[in-house]
Amino acid sequence: MKIDKGIETIELVMNFMGSERIIHPTLLWDDHEVILVDTGMPGQTGEIREAIEKAGLEFNKLSKIILTHQDIDHIGSLTAILKTADQNIEVLAHNEDKPYIEGDKTFIKMNPERIAKMIESLPEEQAQKIKAMFDIQLTTKVDTTVTDEEVLPYAGGITVIYTPGHTPGHISLYHHQSKTLIAGDALTSENGVIMGPNQSNTPDMETALESIKKFTKYDIETVICYHGGVVNENVNAQLLALANSN
Repeated sequence: MKIDKGIETIELVMNFMGSERIIHPTLLWDDHEVILVDTGMPGQTGEIREAIEKAGLEFNKLSKIILTHQDIDHIGSLTAILKTADQNIEVLAHNEDKPYIEGDKTFIKMNPERIAKMIESLPEEQAQKIKAMFDIQLTTKVDTTVTDEEVLPYAGGITVIYTPGHTPGHISLYHHQSKTLIAGDALTSENGVIMGPNQSNTPDMETALESIKKFTKYDIETVICYHGGVVNENVNAQLLALANSN
C-alpha cells in the first residue's frame, strides 16, 4: 500500500500454528537507496522480491535492511534475502538485539523450550513444519547498530526511536518526509484504532507502555503497525490518549 512518495507497505500472509495473519514490512526509497524494514517469516523471500518490483523498484537496488527487533516474523527471510542478492545489503539494528540476531544469544521468546512446548500437542506433520521453520539458519551479521534519536539520512530522513519492552532492542522509525511512524511491534491496531503491543508476546510490558510516550514528541500523520497495518485517522490524538492512559 502506497503511503506517500518513497514509502510503501508490503502485505504478507503469515501462516503460523494453524492461523493466518497479515504482516506489514515497509519499503523506503530515494534516488540512491532502497530500504526494507523487517523481512517477514522464513520462506517469504520470493514474495518480498515481487513486492519490491511491484512498487516499481529493482531488487538488485535493495541496499539496506533495518530490523525493528529479533522476532522470527521480522527477521525470518533475512538470511535468504542476503544469500540470493547479488549486491551487498547493509543490515541495521539496535545493539541490544544484535546478539540475538547474530546468534550469540538464544531468541528471548522462541527459545528451544518454548518451541518444544508449542508443538507438543500438534499433529506430527504440523509439528515437523514448525520445527523445520526454526531449524532454518536465521542468524546473520548486523553491519551497523543504531541509537535512540539517531537520524538516518535516507529517503528524506528517518529518525530511530528506541522503544524497548517488546524486546530489549526494539526500535521504531519516524519517516520525516511523510510524517509516518513505522511502529514495528511497539503498537498494534485494529479497524483504525491504535493499541499497545500484544501483551502475551511482550516480556516487559511496563517498559513497552513507557516507550509509547516517546511517540508524542513527533507530528505523526500515519502509523504502520506490523500487526494491524496502516492507520491515518486522528493519529496524534490517538497516540496521546494511549500514552496518557498508561
